[in-house]
Amino acid sequence: MLYREAGDFKTSYASDNQTFPIRFDRYAYWVVVAAAFLLLPLFLTDYWANSIVVPFLIYVIAALGLNILIGYTGLLSLGTAAFMAVGAYSTFKLTTAFPGMPIYIVFILSGFVTAAVGVLFGLPSLKIKGFYLAVATLAAQFFLIWLFTGVGWFFNFSTTGQIAMPERSMFGVLITGAAASSTAVYFTCLIFAVAMAWLARNLTRGTMGRTWMAIRDMDIAAEIIGVNPLIAKLSSFAVSSFFVGVSGALMFACYLGAVEAGEAFSINKSFLVLFMVIIGGLGSILGSFLGAAFLVVLPVLLKILLVDGFGWPADLARHVEVMIIGALIVVVLIAEPHGMAALWRTIKEKLRLWPFPH
Repeated sequence: MLYREAGDFKTSYASDNQTFPIRFDRYAYWVVVAAAFLLLPLFLTDYWANSIVVPFLIYVIAALGLNILIGYTGLLSLGTAAFMAVGAYSTFKLTTAFPGMPIYIVFILSGFVTAAVGVLFGLPSLKIKGFYLAVATLAAQFFLIWLFTGVGWFFNFSTTGQIAMPERSMFGVLITGAAASSTAVYFTCLIFAVAMAWLARNLTRGTMGRTWMAIRDMDIAAEIIGVNPLIAKLSSFAVSSFFVGVSGALMFACYLGAVEAGEAFSINKSFLVLFMVIIGGLGSILGSFLGAAFLVVLPVLLKILLVDGFGWPADLARHVEVMIIGALIVVVLIAEPHGMAALWRTIKEKLRLWPFPH
């Protein structure tokens, strides 16, 4: 009796179209959100906040954006890190050009700038798809990183080639810079992660999400029934890039503080976010959270176990850590090709049928 869909009667379109139409999912959502806002900060140390929780929340936003593009629209992209760099450099230019602008407005505007860039590089999707589109987005990765490292205007002609985030406050609380508390940074990233997840959930359940999924399942049939592929694909690129841009802005402003595009937003980061989406589950909001948790939390726990627990040298532990994570990725995908979100759906199905086996 832990989980039953029976009894959730829908008496109106509004009740059927709400964000979580099933009562169990709705209660679970509010419990998790309440725990994140009220319970977790009581036990959160600076180390766990800076090493695990804050990067996890930032990567969740990036994974949500990429999942919209790949999981819901079926458009493969390998340029996620470059679009994160667009968000980071947009934040830097906006904060230096408009010092009095509220920082949350800067983050949102950086997302819109990234969305515009995403639409520009999404134009090839109107003619090509599959691996050809992946190569086109890979070209965007290299071009944008070259642009940010080679054109001095983007880093204000700094001799180091780096950009540094000045101190900024949100509602009177310092959230960027060395003096910002880990709790303030945590709440900032948490608010954006919850808001972005709520936005992604509603977009994918609405008309726009259905057009994306129609393009993903069969683009020719979707066009026949009236779906405009131009609007569907470019809107997917725009929304996806907006999410990724906000995550890049948060990573630069609240997490790293100073970045150089070639190091902080390399192709490795694009593949990292891609693996998060694949492991978590394509076309699943929950999967973005699970995939990000898998690839952010697990390496830190393995490092603690191997270095602090077994006393291994840090270099040896790093190589073994990569081997273990790679093996676990293979095992997870073999056990459940649809990702960790599918495992959760299976668990819910077992709960729904319990105590009966079928």
